[in-house]
Amino acid sequence: MLIELLQVGCYLLGGVATAASLTIMVLLYKSKPFPIITRHKDEKSFLDTDTIKNIEFPSLDDSPTLELSVIVPAYNEEQRLPAMLDECMAFLDQKSKEQAQFSYEVIVVSDGSSDSTVSVALQYSKKHGADKFRVLELVENRGKGGAVRLGMLSARGRQLLFADADGATKFADYEKLAEALVSLAPEWRHDGIAIGSRAHLEDESIAKRSFFRTILMHGFHTLVWIFAVRSVRDTQCGFKLFTRASARKLFNSLHVERWAFDVELLYLAERLHLPMSEVAVRWTEIDGSKLSPFWSWVQMGTDLFMIWLRYMVGAWRIAASEKKKN
Repeated sequence: MLIELLQVGCYLLGGVATAASLTIMVLLYKSKPFPIITRHKDEKSFLDTDTIKNIEFPSLDDSPTLELSVIVPAYNEEQRLPAMLDECMAFLDQKSKEQAQFSYEVIVVSDGSSDSTVSVALQYSKKHGADKFRVLELVENRGKGGAVRLGMLSARGRQLLFADADGATKFADYEKLAEALVSLAPEWRHDGIAIGSRAHLEDESIAKRSFFRTILMHGFHTLVWIFAVRSVRDTQCGFKLFTRASARKLFNSLHVERWAFDVELLYLAERLHLPMSEVAVRWTEIDGSKLSPFWSWVQMGTDLFMIWLRYMVGAWRIAASEKKKN
């Protein structure tokens, strides 16, 4: 009987090993080691609402000409976007009046929106001018990560911030992130990331959440810690500030274009040993989320495992690391 059990065990282990080997072979065959960043012709320019001419976006590889670029990914956000942009532009305008050396731009990236997101954003461009406000209209939906990446690659700032279109984070907390970033990286050629965090609000949010959603939250945090990021408590807050040098490394190396892109960004940052600081920010839950708690957890969990597996077997490699070697 014992011999038979051992034989069955050997068969099972052999089957698992074979399945694992086949999975790795498929990943190596189908995955591109470095991300292929595609950009349609119409996505390379923005509309200057004064001259009614299309002007080509600059490149992240260029030298910076502004202090701050704010990237706002937006998918069907015509309802929530105005409140966020009003707060954002009011803060930035006031800061530029108080500090003559402070210059900025806001880039709204419409991620293949089918509503009036682009029209709403263009109204702000017309009001504030295309030097301060630009709209990047993607011809097809790429996912939040894809939208943020193309916005970053089109930016002029020494510092680059991405902020969610729902306005859940108070925009004035940029000051806290900027202070933390400067302590890590005194100038744009240095590496540094300041990460907006809601971790300090966890106890309060648990009290308001259902038991089921609390279990999902803890499960997700556990998966993030196991498979990806261990130095950051809140990987998903949509308020992160980068130096231009770090943005170049990370967004040219990013593979994931959907919701798990935050985790891959921070995973890459850990692998590249980029200095990071997690900064507590004010946050309010805004109605209109496009995520289903259970299915988003399943999708994110799958994505986390696949991110880890692809890097572990070499199916994905870090472009910034390879460039440094060469």
